[in-house]
Order: sequence, then structure tokens, then C-alpha cells
Amino acid sequence: MTTLKQTPLNAAHRAMGAKMVDFGGWDMPVNYGSQIDEHHQVRNDVGMFDVCHMRVVDAKGDGVRAFLRYLLANNADKITVPGKALYSAMLRPDGHVIDDLIIYFMTEQWFRIVVNAGTADKDIAWMKLKAAEFKDPHPSPLPPAGEGIKPITITSRDDLAMVAIQGPNARAKVWQVLPQTKAATENLVNFQAADCGEYFVARTGYTGEDGFEVMLPKQKVEAFWYDLNKVGVKPIGLGARDTLRLEAGMNLYGQDMDETVGPLESGLAWTVDLKSERDFIGKAALLANLPSKKLVGLVLLDRGVLRGHQKVKTTQGEGEITSGSFSPTLEKSIALARVPNGVQIGDTVQVEIRDKLLNAKVVKYPFARNGKGLI
Repeated sequence: MTTLKQTPLNAAHRAMGAKMVDFGGWDMPVNYGSQIDEHHQVRNDVGMFDVCHMRVVDAKGDGVRAFLRYLLANNADKITVPGKALYSAMLRPDGHVIDDLIIYFMTEQWFRIVVNAGTADKDIAWMKLKAAEFKDPHPSPLPPAGEGIKPITITSRDDLAMVAIQGPNARAKVWQVLPQTKAATENLVNFQAADCGEYFVARTGYTGEDGFEVMLPKQKVEAFWYDLNKVGVKPIGLGARDTLRLEAGMNLYGQDMDETVGPLESGLAWTVDLKSERDFIGKAALLANLPSKKLVGLVLLDRGVLRGHQKVKTTQGEGEITSGSFSPTLEKSIALARVPNGVQIGDTVQVEIRDKLLNAKVVKYPFARNGKGLI
């Protein structure tokens, strides 16, 4: 029997009464009681998530920006302010998605990358391989004598843990626990981070609410978790994390995209920079193979629950739900679905659920953000 991997917060979850499940080989909390209550807790107040299973990777060296410009579908040249973040897909040469990730520009010699848990080892091996092969088409002038060129290094920061604190009151709670980070973080805009010594604080998230993701030394994360809880931040499990991200229209790797599909048919066209002249891995394949399908939102009109892999029947042909669930905010069943390009917002389609065809309306996602429904 395979032993599940544990985050440094495993004992804390059990002490707080979490129901634990196997999540991609990790022993993780699915809920601590009512999943619906946890969902509303984040939309209306504040909650915290154990995201220590995700991997922090530091890319460093001379020419690291040029390397990332080639490695990623989005253009690393867009981020020039220290701490600014960029969401991107990393593609195979055939244009399919290896992973989706966030990169932070810190200095011209240091970019920080956060990758998904289930793909971390694969991602890092790919990055290292491509870094070793990379030849900068426009190398910088040679450094002064004696300094030498620093080669690109890809380092998995296994010494770091990460906690996401999300909800309208999230930032105030973090400042209560880490007052020393307030000056550096109170003016951060969305998708920006600050390096506060031991604490790396990013204003990013996966819920459609405001908040921080805090990276810190692994040995300090349990105390940080309990300190947050003491000031009223409730722990939230993976169940509510999934309904929150689905309402916010955020993709989940392994469900909404993977190595069998490209970003353009996965609702990620906005993260692919095809306008600039730069080449990147997978660009030629994207240009040569325009997608016949796209990702849309669905709201179920009949009674039932939308789930992944259910078939979607449309007048333009068949599609499939990639992620589906009950939306606690809308009190309706919602989904992301990959459907033929001809399907339009406002169309009614049929979803096959237990041998019945139920009606669903095609909508523009996100479904909910910042505490309220948008549909």
C-alpha cells in the first residue's frame, strides 16, 4: 500500500477534526465540518487553506528572463515591477499543457515560480532540461572581468511551506499575526508579491476573493496556522476550495486542461501571447492547429448536479463537462464545459445525467467573485 505524502500541517488538520482524503497522493483535509459553511466563510469573511503541497521553485541566473520568455506561453516581459506576478501555461512542443503556473519577477537574476502539486516533479525536470538546452538569442554583454556568467539554476524550495488566507477580511488578519509585513504588503495590487525576509507574501489566490498567499519556512508554518486560527481565521478544506475556484471560473489542472489539450480550448487564450515576435515552446503548434472547441460556463436549468465527464449535447455537436458542482453562492448547479466553437452564450444545451437529458444554459463565467454571484 502506498504511503500518502503529508504536509507539515497534517497533525494540525487532525487536531482540528478534519476529514482527511487522498488528494493526488497527499493526505489532505476535504472539510472540517460543513463544506457549504466553509465556502460561505471565505466568500463573506476569511478562511485559510493548506497549500503546502504546491511547490515553490526559484529560477535564477543570468538570462533567466530570456529563458522564461521561451519556456512559457505568456510573455515574461510583461512583468517588470519587482514582485509582479504572471499566470501562464507551460506547453509541450505539440501545444498541449504541461501545467499552469504563476511566476513572480523579483530581480533580473531571480524569478519565483509556483507549480501544481501533482505535476511538480515533472515540471521541474522539464524546466531543468530546457534550461540546460537554452541558448539566449540576444545575450547580454559579458559581465566585468572576474565576475563570470551565472548559469540558470532551477531550485525546488522544499524548505518552504505555503498557506493561503482568502476572503474580504484576509489581509487584515494576516497583518494581525504578521504586523512586520504590513508596510511592505498594504500597497500590493492584485497579482503582486513582497519579499519580507522570512515571509514571502503574495496577493494572489484561487477563490475569487481577496487575500494573501504566504510562503514561509516549513518549521514555522504550524505556529503560523494556529496563530491565524486564534485571531478567527477558520481552516477550509479542499471541498470548499474546489467550489470557490469553480465559481470564480478558475481552471484546475487535470480536469479543465492537461497534456491532451491546448490552452486555447481550455479558456486560457488570455494567458497565451501570440502577438509578440518571440518564439516559445508550443507556439508553432498553436498557430498550425486552431482549436475547434472552447471552454464555456453552464448553469443547470433542471434539477440535478453537474459533474466532470458528463456529455453535453448541442446543435453544433457534442461536448463534455470538465468541472461541475453545486454552487453554494448561486444555489444552482454550475460547470465548465468544453464545447464546439459554434455554441454561443445564451444557448440552451442538454447534459446527459443518469441516462436523462437535462437542460443547461450557456453563460459567461466567472459565476461568482468578491462575495456575490455574477450570473
